[in-house]
Formats: sequence, C-alpha cells, structure tokens
Amino acid sequence: MKDRESYIPDEEWQRFLDFSRDLETPCIVINLEAIKRNYREIQELFPYSDIYYALKANPEKRIVQLLAEMGANFDLASPAELDLVLSHGVDGSRVSYGNTIKKAKDIAYFYKNGVRMFATDSKEDLKNIAVEAPGSRVYIRILVESASTADWPLSRKFGCHPDMAYDLAIAARDHGLVPYGISFHVGSQQRDIGQWDDAIAKTKYLFSSLEEDEDIKLQMINMGGGFPAPYRQPANPLTEYASEIKRYLTDDFGDDFPRIVLEPGRSLVGSSGILVSEVVLVSRKNNTALNRWVYIDAGRYNGLLETLDEAIKYPLFTSKDSADVKENEVIIAGPTCDSMDILYEQHKYRMPVDLKIGDRVYFLSTGAYTGSCASVNFNGFAPIKTYFME
Repeated sequence: MKDRESYIPDEEWQRFLDFSRDLETPCIVINLEAIKRNYREIQELFPYSDIYYALKANPEKRIVQLLAEMGANFDLASPAELDLVLSHGVDGSRVSYGNTIKKAKDIAYFYKNGVRMFATDSKEDLKNIAVEAPGSRVYIRILVESASTADWPLSRKFGCHPDMAYDLAIAARDHGLVPYGISFHVGSQQRDIGQWDDAIAKTKYLFSSLEEDEDIKLQMINMGGGFPAPYRQPANPLTEYASEIKRYLTDDFGDDFPRIVLEPGRSLVGSSGILVSEVVLVSRKNNTALNRWVYIDAGRYNGLLETLDEAIKYPLFTSKDSADVKENEVIIAGPTCDSMDILYEQHKYRMPVDLKIGDRVYFLSTGAYTGSCASVNFNGFAPIKTYFME
C-alpha cells in the first residue's frame, strides 16, 4: 500500500480534513481544482484530440459547468443528460450521443436539440437514426477483447465485430447518413496500454477496406476512455499512454491521421473525490477469528458500487493512521441488510487495531461512479451527498 502522500500532498490533505471535519457521513468531497488539472493534462498530452467528457462518470452540475466553461464537449447516454448539459449553455454541436442502446424517440429528441453525431453498433439502431436524425454523422463501435486487463470491462455489451461494422458503414451511406468513423473502448481502468494498439489496427483495417472497396472515406476515430485513475493497483502515468497511443496512430495512419475523439470519465474526475465514511461497528464472527469485520456507513448501494467483485480497489486511509500504528487485516462491509453489501473480503485491507465506532474511513479517488451510481433510499439509506471544494 502506498503512503497517502503519494496520492494527495500534505497541504491538500489538510485542506480536505478541515473542509470535511463537520460534514455528516457518508459523503463525497470533490476538489474542483483537481478536475481542472486533469483536463488540462489531457489537453496537453493529446493536443490532436477533441475531448468529450463521459458524463456518466459524474454528472454533478458544478462539474458540468466547470467543464463547459473550459470548452469540453460531452458524451451522453440519455435525454436527461442532454437536458443537463443544455441547461449549462452547451450547444448540441458539442454533444455526442454515445449510447448504442436507445429509443427512436430519444434519437429524435437529440436531433431536435442540435445533436448530429450518433454511435451505433446494430442494424435496427442504424435504421432508427436514419429516420429520426436524417443526414447525421454516425460512428460505429467495434468489439475489442480487453476484459482480462481492464478492471471494469465494457466490451461484451457494446460493439460489433469489424465485419458487421463494415456492413453498417455501407448501410449508413445507403440510408442517407454520413458514415463518419469507428469507435472502441478498451475497458475502464485499462492498465495494458497495448490494448489500444490492437484496437487502432482493427480501425485502420476498416478505414482502408471501406475506402478501397466502397469509396467510403471515414474521418474520425473515437477511442473512448479507459485511462486510469490512481487506485491501489499500479498503472503507468498518463504520459506513457499518450506517448504509446501517438506511436500506434502514427504507425497505422502516418502523420496525417483522422480526427481523434477521446471520452475520458474516470481519468478526468476520479482523483478529484474523497468519500468520507464512518465506522458503524467492528466485530468478529467467533472468538478466535483472525479477521475483524469493519462495517461502515457507505456501501455498494450508496457510493461504492464499483467494489462489486472487488473490481475497483480504492486507496483507503483512516483517522487513526500514523507512522507507528499497529494494523491487521480486515473485511470491510456496508451498512445495509443485504449480504451482497460486502466491499472487500478476498482482497484484504489493513486497518488500525484500535479502530473504533465513530472513527472515519477515507476512500480516495472516488470522484467517478460513486455519487452517480448510488441507489435511491435502499433500506432507507439515502443517496450519498456530494460537496465541492474549490
């Protein structure tokens, strides 16, 4: 386990502690300055790309407003998300309807509000786009095999085989749409940079074969997200991702590669958040049990959904931490009356031996998929609240 200073510097940590001291738990504290830093870093490392924030990662209004003012575009999945960004002065031309699973009436709503870029991966969805959003640009999402190296895989439900993508591009042209590009997503929290190499190579095959055989010249590659947030498992710095991905693009497309779209979510907002929770109970299942159970007031239903299958392993610290504190391994669980509400049982965290009821437990890098994935009053536990620190 890395020291806390490797995730957040002392001065920023102290500012967070002062800010959160009197907040009722559980809650999430978002540092807006961290989001600004992350956005600027992506801009600097990928200067040839257009950034479309994946709103699902964290749709809080303060974040939408901040990114809108910084010039970000937005990748959206529903009419409610569209209403949110429109309410912050974002024009439909800055929006991509990135959900491949959508109702015809929702396509019409996006089109009515100026959106002209739509994702697809199926014949029936493409037909709906042709009817409800005539003349629009469509990009086709392909399947990529990256489940074993992504902490949160995304390719089984979305995307199609490149052979079908080829047919969909032809069908888009024949339906009066603009076959605009190819998209892929190598999986959220993808630690193997080489996955982009394979996906870009498949994209190059489609670009070349469609132009040579069908006179269809695609113009855009949407590389989705996948860049990591700083969790417990090590990952390369974003500079390494940028360097390697630029090399993959140049190898396949030369120096004049197509328009590139990125859809960062986790990498943009993940590190900005700290989830503050409180110990509700510490117990053992029998008198000789080796591991204590630590129950906290945040769980899978109110902020920590991504602990499902222990997929995302957050950096975790407590109010009892010190250089000489005695620790041992624990099992961590949430507060609800559901046996699934166990956060970490196989992956053992170490906590202070003297941890008591009322002590605080801090989950770092919880700015993404925490508040946005919280339930509505399951077991009477309210959705987790979010606070903002400038």
